[in-house]
Amino acid sequence: MPTKHRGEKSTKGTAETKDNNSSSQVKQKTPKSIVKSKSEVKATPRILLKYREEIGPTLFQEFQYKNHMEIPKLQKVVLNIGLGETLTNPKAQERAVRDLTMISGQKPIVTRAAKSIAGFKLREGMPIGVKVTLRGKRMFEFMDRLLNISLPRIRDFRGLSRNAGDGMGNYTIGLREQFIFPEIDYSQIDKFRGLQITIVTTAKTNRECIRFLELIGAPFTRLDEETSIPA
Repeated sequence: MPTKHRGEKSTKGTAETKDNNSSSQVKQKTPKSIVKSKSEVKATPRILLKYREEIGPTLFQEFQYKNHMEIPKLQKVVLNIGLGETLTNPKAQERAVRDLTMISGQKPIVTRAAKSIAGFKLREGMPIGVKVTLRGKRMFEFMDRLLNISLPRIRDFRGLSRNAGDGMGNYTIGLREQFIFPEIDYSQIDKFRGLQITIVTTAKTNRECIRFLELIGAPFTRLDEETSIPA
């Protein structure tokens, strides 16, 4: 009789261990499936895929780089709005911050005067603008929207200038109106504000920078409409 009880206990123990093992396997498998589903949701920006598959090899052959690390890359994009009207319009800062937040998807910072200038009625610490710096995925997504959606909406747009580089791999675009971005509601604009966009790359010359942006999709003017690009 006691042997039977021992056998029953052993069978129960093995069944319990099997149940515990199966439950532990389920617990271990569920996090992996969740991680896979999250990774699948994250999509790589189109410009980044194009850079890896087409732009990088093209630039490497055209400029005959000796190392793949010399290929120009996008470092950051800086958006800036000047606020010279804050002396007469105190609400200009709040509205500029709202517009730049909607355009970039990131909250900007307020830039302040470093010193007082009596001729401009400027005191140290007064707000003179708002700016935001984009990097990583937001930078590529903003460049995609800028080149393919926003710039074609400019009235009488004839292309970007090829002479707007600073000679160190940076390119600056000046916009007169902020409503060219689809995120801005035209009915809620209180005033047209200019916007400055600086694209910072690792290119060493203007030629490399312009060619790099051209391959990304920047709508530049034709070569026969402008003078040669400075080195």
